[in-house]
Amino acid sequence: MSKGPRSAAARRDWGSDESGCSVLHLDMDAFFASCELARRPELRGLPVIVGGQERGVVLAATYEARAFGVRSAMPMTRARLLCPQAVVVRPDHNLYRDVSRSVMGLLHEVTPLVEQISVDEAFLDVSGARRRLGPPTGIGAELRRRIEAEHGVTASVGIARNKFVAKLASTHAKPNGLMLVPVDATVDFLHTLPVGALWGVGDKTEKSLAAWGITTVAELAHTDLPSLQAAVGRVSGAHLHDLAWGRDPRPVVPEHREHSIGAETTFGTDQDDTAAVNRRVLELSDRVAARLRHQGVLARTVSVKVRSSDFATFTRSRTLDGPTDVAREIYLVARELVAAVDLGGLPVRLVGVRGENLLQRGGSAQQPTLEEAVDPRSGAQREAELALDAVREKFGKTAIDLGVHRKNGTHPY
Repeated sequence: MSKGPRSAAARRDWGSDESGCSVLHLDMDAFFASCELARRPELRGLPVIVGGQERGVVLAATYEARAFGVRSAMPMTRARLLCPQAVVVRPDHNLYRDVSRSVMGLLHEVTPLVEQISVDEAFLDVSGARRRLGPPTGIGAELRRRIEAEHGVTASVGIARNKFVAKLASTHAKPNGLMLVPVDATVDFLHTLPVGALWGVGDKTEKSLAAWGITTVAELAHTDLPSLQAAVGRVSGAHLHDLAWGRDPRPVVPEHREHSIGAETTFGTDQDDTAAVNRRVLELSDRVAARLRHQGVLARTVSVKVRSSDFATFTRSRTLDGPTDVAREIYLVARELVAAVDLGGLPVRLVGVRGENLLQRGGSAQQPTLEEAVDPRSGAQREAELALDAVREKFGKTAIDLGVHRKNGTHPY
């Protein structure tokens, strides 16, 4: 998706005709930060940042912190310089997942046509719910009311004839608002926006368009297609031209399948101890495998990300002999990939593990390797990890670790 900048020229009221506008985009406002404020109301009105105390990046910030220039994905050191008076709260991902799951459940009460995009946003097609629940604006208002009443967090809703325009509408409705873009007002609304609002326009594309004198959606829309394609390429040019005129044929897809599942962590201090890095790789492999099993998918490729103390980032990947959701198998590959990265003697700042090229477990024919066929322990490791899943489900995710000796911090792999 694009960075979707807002435009001061784009007004909030574009009319009240809802005919043909059956797509809603619901986006939680500063979601992680809002969840923290809901359980710590004494922080309301203060600049609050969700993230690590010193290292790592900003995961979310309240609008009071954003007023100082703090943004998501910004290094925490930079955020603290911009807003030294901010209250920094460590993230509680279990809380965010629980709230997200409940909110998505509310959306499914409205319509089965829910396409979840991330933990805090989703598209809905309410064309089949209008007779039962009323017009889209009423549905959006009721969803926002229930979310705030049940969880103490707010959401913004955009309503339009397609996903692209609904997404832009929710951006302009923030914070805690609702915005309808009627069919007849679609082009007028789009043509008030900067060209960066279009999906697929990043910094590089924006600069390429600016070199041709195109800085607004209106200018792009009225540029002849051959010139536009000369500026950004044949496919991108045609795509952007369609968006500039409000054309987006994609339907709301009820099931959004992840193409990869990963986890990463930033060390508290830059790490040059190989054993410590490997222990963290094992923890991450365990988390990835648990999520794979939870979603009923297998990974055919393992990839790693390593960032050195000078912020240089390296990625490596390897396709497996057979797909897996077993942490031990993911870890053994990830450890080798990390060891193969040449950091030039610099310590490690961040390490990540990811399972990619996913496929459904039930629909895959798993052919054992020769080693697995002759190993009497074949399948035992997965059974052990399934037992870990059960323990963690009952007693919490920190109740038990995978293969780590508490006394010396080593592992058996």
